[in-house]
Amino acid sequence: MKKLKIGIVGCGNISSIYMENCQKFDHLELVACADLDELRAHSQAEKYGVPKACSVNELLSDPDIQLVINLTIPKAHATVCIQALEAGKHVYTEKPLAVTREEGKQILETAKKHNLLVGSAPDTFLGAGIQTAIHLIEQGEIGVPIGASAFMIHRGHEHWHPDPAFFYDIGGGPMFDMGPYYLTALVSLLGPIERISGSTRISYPERTVTSEPKAGTKIQVATPTHISGVIDFASGAIGSITTSFDAFGGTTLPPIEIYGSEGTLLVPDPNTFGGPVRIRKRDEKEFVEVPLSYGYSQNSRGLGVADMAKAILNGGKYRANGELAYHVLEAMHGFHDSSDNGTHYKMESTCEKPESLAVEQQVSK
Repeated sequence: MKKLKIGIVGCGNISSIYMENCQKFDHLELVACADLDELRAHSQAEKYGVPKACSVNELLSDPDIQLVINLTIPKAHATVCIQALEAGKHVYTEKPLAVTREEGKQILETAKKHNLLVGSAPDTFLGAGIQTAIHLIEQGEIGVPIGASAFMIHRGHEHWHPDPAFFYDIGGGPMFDMGPYYLTALVSLLGPIERISGSTRISYPERTVTSEPKAGTKIQVATPTHISGVIDFASGAIGSITTSFDAFGGTTLPPIEIYGSEGTLLVPDPNTFGGPVRIRKRDEKEFVEVPLSYGYSQNSRGLGVADMAKAILNGGKYRANGELAYHVLEAMHGFHDSSDNGTHYKMESTCEKPESLAVEQQVSK
């Protein structure tokens, strides 16, 4: 079997699951990892059996590496992606694709110039839960999709994260932190977005860290922490979404619901790969849990890399692609722009609704 040689840039906490999962796919070969802190790279390499730990420049200069997985912080996504592309590597980045739309466009343009591919997290929509929900919609189990609602509501990160300040800086907030999961899931379920309206606010201009080691530190909030919006999909469906770091009393709202002419579908948390998936038909009194139709119900981060690698090795389409990631990036900015300008935001980009795993066999493990 042909294998694609992969290098990882960024050896923070999330690198562990990528290093673990990349070794589960026969067509992926993780050969190197790098970090600005080379000691951290060496530690992760030793822990997960990665053959080489090195500097970022050394990894990008390695002629054997064909694809770079970019796990740096969001502000560095564009720089590292463009460096990798200029070095002749395909690139797959953690979410979001970039912080700004201009950076996102530059990544895609650079890839096109060099005839290379760009992929981006999240790939949770390829997991068993959302794929089962997509299959139910495509089989007509809820009739014609009419609407949707999505809720990502909690109290913020300063009560548990060791260094939460960047969540409240430009490029952070609940929309840019968690919005990629919800919007990517909605596009995979209902297709691309045409128009957005939004309202945003900074509820608490200053937040106090209560987690160690920075307990007592004050954070000046520079980005909205409560965002509500309406989404007009090209399919005609209308959705609503609320993302918030301001719900100190918690919530009982579901992550995602899809409303159809023949029933309602409860979609699982899009930050996970599993279920449960529940459906209630028009004439039924209760929701019924539906067995998951596909594999990958556990933490399968890297599944999007594996799907992309098959496209590199064998040709064809891949699902967690740059066009989808840019469409989601633009939509996130659209909620903020709509609120700031007091107008609807008309999307400039579009993308294909990702082909469901129901159409082809699953990505080979």
